[in-house]
Amino acid sequence: MADWKKLAKNLILADGYIEEKETDIIKKEILADGVVSKSEAEFLLDLRKNAPKAVQKFHQLVFDVVKKAILADGDISAAEAAWLEKFVTADGVVDDSEKAFLKDLKASATKTSPEFDALLKKYA
Repeated sequence: MADWKKLAKNLILADGYIEEKETDIIKKEILADGVVSKSEAEFLLDLRKNAPKAVQKFHQLVFDVVKKAILADGDISAAEAAWLEKFVTADGVVDDSEKAFLKDLKASATKTSPEFDALLKKYA
């Protein structure tokens, strides 16, 4: 049985650049059922981490999908905070868009764990 994630990743990254058209296709498929799974979010994170270049629209899609996955129940747990830290530090730098993303999560959450609050204080 083929590993669809590996196949999709290799196809998307074949030219080293995630373009707008590829972003549109990814968005359509990831959001097709209206539910974003952790597996789908992790797939996007892997793409983001391994893409030498990507359009801004792709980065925004990643933030939107991660937000939807993390805030599915409205709360940000300790486990989700740990996962978010891996996300924002994946490339070794927490940039301004990632800092803004953490602040947006805080503002959008109904409840946050002390671990998330510490993460926010550390990076944003």
